[in-house]
Amino acid sequence: MNKSLLLASLIAVASLAACGKKPEAAAADMAASAAAVAASAAAPAVDAAASAATAVGAAASAATAAASAVVDAAASAASK
Repeated sequence: MNKSLLLASLIAVASLAACGKKPEAAAADMAASAAAVAASAAAPAVDAAASAATAVGAAASAATAAASAVVDAAASAASK
């Protein structure tokens, strides 16, 4: 909700600031504003994805270690 409100207010500001400018300059300013908003909104998602990837890697390592322990225990039990 806050991001939507921020985006709407930035578009409104860009539209009001564009009054009196040539259409090409106004469109370029609006595009730059939209790109900046999109980049700032995407940053938390990128951070979350990186954290998730790290967690998945740790979980995979733990699963590999557990499987190795099971194999070792089974081999030890079979040799007795």
